[in-house]
Amino acid sequence: MRLVLLGAPGSGKGTQAEILKTELGVPHISTGDLLRAAVKAGTPLGLKAKAVMEAGQLVSDDIVLAMLEERLERPDATAGFILDGYPRNVAQCEALEALLARIGQPFDVAIKLDVPSELIVDRIAGRAAAQGRKDDTPETVRERLRVYAEQTEPVASHFAQIGKLKIVDGVGELAEVSRRILAALPAQDGDDRLRA
Repeated sequence: MRLVLLGAPGSGKGTQAEILKTELGVPHISTGDLLRAAVKAGTPLGLKAKAVMEAGQLVSDDIVLAMLEERLERPDATAGFILDGYPRNVAQCEALEALLARIGQPFDVAIKLDVPSELIVDRIAGRAAAQGRKDDTPETVRERLRVYAEQTEPVASHFAQIGKLKIVDGVGELAEVSRRILAALPAQDGDDRLRA
């Protein structure tokens, strides 16, 4: 199963990806984690990314895509993957689709976790307060959601246009949301998982 997880910050993508990787037997690939690991390890791409970040700039799509390609070529990703945090815009969608076509691993479906904005504000602000962090105020969370809607929401529209988008209610108990995601996945050859 090759799955792209979409959703606003605080919608539960990372949490669900961690649950689903065990259920589906495929790695959870977060581009943010890849970037941090490459920088820490001092890989050639990590050194390029570090120089860009130290200059106060955003890491280019080319660098992120190259890191992603390296990760997808590892043996554990041959059976599939759960991609979280990428793509963030339509240009990245097209670059990802070209990469996956080139390596013979076209993705199966994009799942968008649908969570009301005010619930996300409450979740993130509550989590920040519990952790003693002052950076995630309701105002900053609303601004992140505005930026997400402006820049990343078109990704869902792109996937809908090519018939690859499923929208899943992201509100509820973790296990309940996981069941909804599993039920939305397209059947695979030899797939005998029970769909709840």
